[in-house]
Amino acid sequence: MAHDTVVNHRHEHAKVVLTGFMGTGKTTVGRLVATLMDYEFVDTDEVIESRHGSIAEIFELQGQARFRELESGLAQELSTSTRTVIATGGRMMLDPRNAALLASDARVFCLVATPTEILARVADGKRPLLAGDDPASRIEELLAERHAGYSEFEAIETSGRSPIEIAAEIVRLIEDRG
Repeated sequence: MAHDTVVNHRHEHAKVVLTGFMGTGKTTVGRLVATLMDYEFVDTDEVIESRHGSIAEIFELQGQARFRELESGLAQELSTSTRTVIATGGRMMLDPRNAALLASDARVFCLVATPTEILARVADGKRPLLAGDDPASRIEELLAERHAGYSEFEAIETSGRSPIEIAAEIVRLIEDRG
């Protein structure tokens, strides 16, 4: 795919937020969208890890509730950002307060993929929520739990597609609808 897309820099939205389940491509696609739009890129999980240590350690030593508090504080911090693409942790936008903060003055997309593709993408074993003997079943269970929340946002299918193809689609959608 050619990389010669002309980007209109008069975007109606101050930021672009990518949400969705782990392994759907939020970070990879987010970096590309930011490059195509000449926006800053922020990955909320990376920010939390740079400030507080690995997510696995936070979950293990301080608990999931503490991690969610850190996410909420970061949502507040990022709510006033402009010209930014934000890749969120998989549950961050399912919290109504975080969603209200980040969706204000933003275009929000939910990246989706098949459970099989997600499992292949997260095979690094570093996902605390998938710990256990049957990560495939856990992925399906978590997707079912989160379906209603994720369906609040405009879905972008990532299975079987290249990151640049997905990023170009997102930029086109932003340009087409502002």
